[in-house]
Formats: sequence, structure tokens, C-alpha cells
Amino acid sequence: MELEVGNLVLCTVDRIVGTVVFVKIEGNKEGSIITSEIAPGRIRNLREYVVPKKKIVCKIIRISPNGNVDLSLRRVSLKEKKEVLERDKQEKNYLGVLKSILGQKAEDVLKEISKENGLFDFLQEAKENSAKLKKLAGEPEAKKILKIITTQKQKKAVIKKEITLKTDKPEGIKLIKDILGSIDADVRYLCSGLYSIKKSGGNIKELDRQIKEIISTIEKQAKKEGLEFQAKEK
Repeated sequence: MELEVGNLVLCTVDRIVGTVVFVKIEGNKEGSIITSEIAPGRIRNLREYVVPKKKIVCKIIRISPNGNVDLSLRRVSLKEKKEVLERDKQEKNYLGVLKSILGQKAEDVLKEISKENGLFDFLQEAKENSAKLKKLAGEPEAKKILKIITTQKQKKAVIKKEITLKTDKPEGIKLIKDILGSIDADVRYLCSGLYSIKKSGGNIKELDRQIKEIISTIEKQAKKEGLEFQAKEK
């Protein structure tokens, strides 16, 4: 998986050096977390929050030109943490399905899949278009794999973002309604100028891409109409 700022990643705590925590990101890339990104407030003992060999969910906040990945633990909500852990659990389940159907061939197929995507995303996409899976695994085996994973009960992934949209213009309410009414998402009014934008489905990576596009569209339209806009970081 290509790492991008804002991505949620599952990590394993590797070591603690002074006030910096080093972790292994799934896929064997290393990242680091400074003390201020572990938890809000003063931290007396890092080991109350992170323990070597323990899995944690982090958010990528910076990727330097030389490839160093800076992470945050405190910026991950409980809901986001739960979603990533559920995804990891589902991916392990998918891995078991592949190995049971493909046997020794599974390792070679997984290597090919990992070149462009993670197993979870690959099989989610294969439900809609199975051509790549058939090419890698063979048509009879691909049909068996898809039959199993499509009949398994899965929880819907949900991504929610909060935005502020305000204006003092006389026609402001209509402008806001027109902007929010044109997007393909569940929009809820929370309080004065604050709204939640929610998308749900089976592929969390695709949902994240869609939400980012929606937020970008709202921001552009708000700027065009002279409205105050802000996307809230959770």
C-alpha cells in the first residue's frame, strides 16, 4: 500500500528511544511518533500508552522527502481505531480463505497482489471485477474464493467528517443548502454552522477517497460563494 498523509495505518511498536517511539508499519516500513503525538497533555511514562510488540493504530501526519514517516497516535479516534482493527481482522480471514483454496500457490498470488494493493482492497475490488483475481488464481479457484467471501457477513465501513460552513449573507441558508444538497453523502446538521458528512460501504479505502473529494468540492464551492469553510480534523 502506498503511504499518504492522512492515512490510518496499523503498526507494531518496535522500540522506545528517549522520547521517540519507533514502530513497524504493516508492510515493513518504519515510522516514528514523538511524545506530543502520543496523547494530549503531559506524559510521565510513555509505556503507559505504548508497549514494544503491541499493535497500535496511527495516522500519518508527515512524509519527509527522504521517506521518513511521522505518525500520530492521539489523532486517531476510537471509531477509526475500531475500523482499522476490524479491517485487519477481515484481511486475516481473507488470507485464510486464499490459503485454503490455493494451497502452496497462495504465496505467489499474495506476492503479486502486494505489488499494487493490500489483500483486503484487492478482494473487495474483485467482488465487482474479478478479472485480476481470475488471472492470478485461475478461474475455478477465483470463483470458489469469491463465493466464500461474498457470503460471509461483513460490517459496513463508515467514514465521517465534520465541517464548518457559515456566512452572513442574506441568502446564506439557501447557499449552504444548495452546496450540501448537491453531494452524494449523508449530511447532518449538528449545531450553528457545524455539519457532519458521512459515507458508508464495504471498501474503507474507497470511502476515504470519496470523502476527500466531497470535502474538496464543498471547499471550492464555499470559496466561490464567499462562505466561511473549515474541515475539522478528528
